[in-house]
Amino acid sequence: MAQQTDPLLARLRWLTWTLVLLALLWQLLPVLEHYLIGMTAQPRPVTARGSLAEDEQNTIQIFKRASPSVVYISTRQRVIDPWTRDVFSVPRGTGSGFVWDDLGHIVTNNHVIEGASEATVRLNDGRSYHAVLVGASPSHDLAVLRINVAFDRPPPVPVGRSSDLQVGQKVFAIGNPFGLDYTLTSGIVSALNRSLSEENGVRIEHLIQTDAAINPGNSGGPLLDSAGRLIGINTAIYSPSGAYAGIGFSVPVDTVNRVVPQLIAEGRYVRPGLGVTVDADINREITRQLEVPGVLVLKVAPGSSAERAGLRGTRVGVHGEVIPGDIIQAIDGKPVKSVAELMSRLDDYRIGDRVTLRLWRDGNLVRTQVVLQGGS
Repeated sequence: MAQQTDPLLARLRWLTWTLVLLALLWQLLPVLEHYLIGMTAQPRPVTARGSLAEDEQNTIQIFKRASPSVVYISTRQRVIDPWTRDVFSVPRGTGSGFVWDDLGHIVTNNHVIEGASEATVRLNDGRSYHAVLVGASPSHDLAVLRINVAFDRPPPVPVGRSSDLQVGQKVFAIGNPFGLDYTLTSGIVSALNRSLSEENGVRIEHLIQTDAAINPGNSGGPLLDSAGRLIGINTAIYSPSGAYAGIGFSVPVDTVNRVVPQLIAEGRYVRPGLGVTVDADINREITRQLEVPGVLVLKVAPGSSAERAGLRGTRVGVHGEVIPGDIIQAIDGKPVKSVAELMSRLDDYRIGDRVTLRLWRDGNLVRTQVVLQGGS
């Protein structure tokens, strides 16, 4: 008589084999999928993109219009071998610039070309030209080069205005960061009227602060608004590491449009002045003692605009005491509290402009008009 199989044991055995087969199938499934899919693999169908967003289309058009006007600047410096006395040139640095007009003038930062013996400008289409220095203004960190382009000249960048900029509006920077040419970054105006002291002691005023990514190599490149107009020149970054940290600075276009034409015409920038002598250290001490804010006039130059307007300089009394001269407290109603601020206020004008000064004189407030002249 055949032995009858225990139904529970048979069920357990069936379940065990089922689990073993499932586990084996699970391990072999990727191999089977790879084999089966590989036999019939085809490119996936492309999902329709649709139209680009309006702001994307605008950004693309800004880059297409402006990039042909942006240039790559490389500089070299001549050195002398102390042993052989041979003269040769070595690479010094790179930067950015842009076409200013149809005469071949290129605008960039002064620190891009400062100390260099020669500069080469490469256009967007790959053509390279030896550049000559037309003029520079270290106090504004601006310089103008000139190249001789015989045909198919790149168009100048359209010029906008910086006086009506508002914090929060979009900006676009084009340049050559780390040698990566024609790079576009975007951001907003983060702040206005910033001041920055450079390593050479020069203090630059009225800077635009932006969070558009600016890195070494962007210097001298244009900062554009959403209409593709020039509103500034990228000049510096704030970064403990030396790379992008979200804070960049640009020289405003109103300053550029005032300084560059003078550099082209005369090779240098002559700052508007009053014809007076001032000193930052003496000014701080005297105004602190008098408890009167402003800028102390030390001397009035003979024949100057200040002398014609009746300004008084500091003098020594009959008993050897120092008699303070006029203290300039405001120009056209805008307060002046330091020598640097006085220079910055004057720099907003042109030679020949007439300004109204508010003076502190022997305890009284006096107003007088002065025609600005060249010099201090």
